[in-house]
Amino acid sequence: MGEFADRSRAGFGRRTLITGAAAVAASAAATLGTARRARAATWETVLNTDSFASYQSLEANWNYLYPWGSDHNGSARMYGSPSDHNHIYLSGGVLTLQATRINWNEGNSSSTPHLPIRYHSGAIHAKHQVLVNDQFPNYEVKGEFQAPSAPGTWPAFWLTGVNSWPPESDILEFKGDSRNWFNTFRTSSDVSSKIVTVSSPGSWHAYRAWITKVNATDVDIHYYLDDTWQAVHRGAGFVGKPLWLICNLQMEGSSGSSGPSGNTYYRARNIYVGRSRA
Repeated sequence: MGEFADRSRAGFGRRTLITGAAAVAASAAATLGTARRARAATWETVLNTDSFASYQSLEANWNYLYPWGSDHNGSARMYGSPSDHNHIYLSGGVLTLQATRINWNEGNSSSTPHLPIRYHSGAIHAKHQVLVNDQFPNYEVKGEFQAPSAPGTWPAFWLTGVNSWPPESDILEFKGDSRNWFNTFRTSSDVSSKIVTVSSPGSWHAYRAWITKVNATDVDIHYYLDDTWQAVHRGAGFVGKPLWLICNLQMEGSSGSSGPSGNTYYRARNIYVGRSRA
């Protein structure tokens, strides 16, 4: 979901893909061992799974819209506030983001590539910023989602740089079909991607990232689907850079130019963020 994602994802040849199953598996096992030790010793929760229990809890832990406003790289403009829950609403501990097609001219998105606005939708971003450094060398970010996958729908659950882009880590991203894109952006053209076909994305599935500091400048990001490890990507230069956590339902753009004529729903529950303290 990065600002320049469309350009960088245009060709597989520009991606750095993870290979070497044995080496990767060994790295995963070592990281998990470190993770267990970190959790046992100094683990702390910074975003609990009950943040969607009420609007009071939602607004204590999340902000409405994107960190930068209402527009991004698709054809949906985000709407939401403490007094406007038409596109961001709660029920039974579940957050629903609803995209609705509009039939009037609302101009173009203020963000590249400036697509015509054809939907109203919803986005939230966590008040807590993920920051991996010497004090907080490990982070876990996860949640359960029912994601739309029809052509023209573009849901995401992702991390992006507060002060610059990249860094970026996409934990959930569907672009108009049943494949989830686990992406790690180091630059606009240096990207690792693991694309995983998900059975029935509209049913509940768990998406998770474990982020661990591996040296003075870099992290490893381990991606999981339904508690099954999928890939590890090196996040070069991620150490010391604060990241926004965003959950949004964008439309069209990278997911296709003919989106649904009716309402689209993206649901989330049990979003959790934790970290180790050194």
